[in-house]
Amino acid sequence: MNIYVGNLSWQMTDEDLRNLFEQHGAVGSAKIVKDKVSGRSKGFGFVEMENDTEAQAAITSLYDSEVMGRKIIVNESQPKQQGGGGGGFKKRSFGNGGGGGGYKKGGFNRGTGGGGGFDRDY
Repeated sequence: MNIYVGNLSWQMTDEDLRNLFEQHGAVGSAKIVKDKVSGRSKGFGFVEMENDTEAQAAITSLYDSEVMGRKIIVNESQPKQQGGGGGGFKKRSFGNGGGGGGYKKGGFNRGTGGGGGFDRDY
């Protein structure tokens, strides 16, 4: 079972996380997620336990317990959702669709192009 562990202390290491869960059973892996640029902990991690019964006991026992001065959150990890979410807003078009309207031989051509404006699809 893959277990999510959140609200971890910034000083906690992978080894500390492993030791915390090994009190409840065999741990396959324990990894704290770190920022790619700074290398600093992001404050959460994942623990893989082979035995689901032991994993459930660890979740029940450790949820909302204080570790290194912080109350941790522990629950079964959910699979990562596939696909892109977007940003929660509708993409709108503002003024594309013109064209032409530039300089042509003999001066500024006002007769072509145009269009544009707001695409009001609220």
